[in-house]
Amino acid sequence: MVGEQRYSVVVSKDYLKFAAAHFIAFPGFREPLHGHNYQVSVSVEADLGPDGYVLDFGLVKRVAKALCEELDERTLLPARSECLRVTESPEAVEVTTEAGHVFRFPARDVRLLPIAHSSAEELAAYLLGRLRDALRAEAGGRGLIALEVGVAEAPGQVAYCREAV
Repeated sequence: MVGEQRYSVVVSKDYLKFAAAHFIAFPGFREPLHGHNYQVSVSVEADLGPDGYVLDFGLVKRVAKALCEELDERTLLPARSECLRVTESPEAVEVTTEAGHVFRFPARDVRLLPIAHSSAEELAAYLLGRLRDALRAEAGGRGLIALEVGVAEAPGQVAYCREAV
């Protein structure tokens, strides 16, 4: 008996990247503000369509690139942090740490994300959710089975988030 065949496409292009500043904070700890040149990869598992495609590579590349561009050259801040107080105005985003340190950024330089920590793991989960929603909207009932997003902070240092859809 022949086993069931499974199909996936993987997109890992040099241009799927973003440079961003961040810091990790949790009760009793905050690392210094610093930056990374992040690299993103995407794996899509789906049924093979009658056209011989799992999903058009071009669609995956376009959506992933747009998501990277939203984060590029920004300071990434977690909106759901348990120990950071974030205050927004049209001009600025102000962050007060548990220890009372205050950061003030121009609003246009910040991406306030619906995560608790700006770790590579949570960035991968955030990007996966955005990618899932965009692919569902654009690819319709294409038979998506699973998505995986990798976010590398440095070569050889990657966090992955995988989700059955």
